[in-house]
Amino acid sequence: MKKTYEIEVDCANCAREMEEAAAKVEGVAEATVNFMTQKMIVKFAEGAEPADVMQNVLKACKKVEPDCEVFL
Repeated sequence: MKKTYEIEVDCANCAREMEEAAAKVEGVAEATVNFMTQKMIVKFAEGAEPADVMQNVLKACKKVEPDCEVFL
């Protein structure tokens, strides 16, 4: 399953780092963060519950940029 989320991130480098952090979260098969469109596309692993996984993605992204937002 793939879902798109609106995000708020300040710079392209932070977006890249958020993408890398999100991709490492258990339950995420693939993550793409686009700074220009302010969107995050997450492809979930088979059997993963998106709502639970996204809570962990948000925590991982906040470690990269504490004031970022991922609108769930």
